[in-house]
Amino acid sequence: MNALVTGCAGFIGSHLAESLLEDGIHVVGVDCFNANYGRKEKLRNLERARELGDFEFVPIDLSRGDLSDVVADCDVIFHLAAEPGVRDSWGKRFESYLRNNILATQSLLEALRPWPEKRLVYASSSSIYGDAECLPTPEDVIPEPISPYGMTKLAGEHLCELYRANYGMESVRLRYFTVYGPRQRPDMAFHRFCQAAIAGAPIEVFGDGTQTRDFTFVSDIVAATRAASAADDVSGEVFNVGGGSRIAVNHALAQIGELAGRELDVRYLGHRSGDVNDTGADTTRARAKLGFVPMVSFEDGLRAQFDWVTATAQT
Repeated sequence: MNALVTGCAGFIGSHLAESLLEDGIHVVGVDCFNANYGRKEKLRNLERARELGDFEFVPIDLSRGDLSDVVADCDVIFHLAAEPGVRDSWGKRFESYLRNNILATQSLLEALRPWPEKRLVYASSSSIYGDAECLPTPEDVIPEPISPYGMTKLAGEHLCELYRANYGMESVRLRYFTVYGPRQRPDMAFHRFCQAAIAGAPIEVFGDGTQTRDFTFVSDIVAATRAASAADDVSGEVFNVGGGSRIAVNHALAQIGELAGRELDVRYLGHRSGDVNDTGADTTRARAKLGFVPMVSFEDGLRAQFDWVTATAQT
């Protein structure tokens, strides 16, 4: 089996590539090293994949390159490449979100048209729900994103469905809920919180800390993503992938303080445009059709991320 992983140098993509390689699957990894964080960190994310072997790296911009040769020999496509981040998606940077989240997805789908039997697993986001009134939120709630990022991820979902309906292309859409764990992007909350806690520096929190998230450990995300690539009779479906419990940001900060062994200097800032108050995933459908059950508790997952941030700070 040959698999294509777009965004392979990113947080989730690098973990997915390693999981596939460990099971003897040949992986073609694509990444354009967009500027959402440093090239050095992304190259470090690929070190384990390169060590495992049978990994082919292709540096290409999905929105601008000819992708026919890239997809031709791959049996399954995991499309994780994206311009991430809610707060950065406003203003002049919106062009990057259009290019990397919408145009790149359309370009990949066009390249796959000659091979409709190849399954595409599209990584979407809980941001497409906006401030959902129903918690936990099922997939049939009408999406109402409140950020440009969420809008572009929803547009990618619609593109996948358009190509499935018109050309019979196999696709499954996964809505990831707040992923955390080792290699999390430097701009994400837990990475920033852990770094500051270790250094004894102030921690800046947007909002009052009572907002909740359905935090999902990266290995659970990988398990669900791989299940979506192999499950029968799921083409055209969309699935929530969440960790199974809503955690308040203040509770997470208390846990990080215990791990750091010190009282944290937390400074609360104003609410930022596009940030939702609460998220919670109804994963009934994923449990029934993908066999998805989150395995990592919040406490164990946060400890793993804290240990990783500690180790990387020492190198």
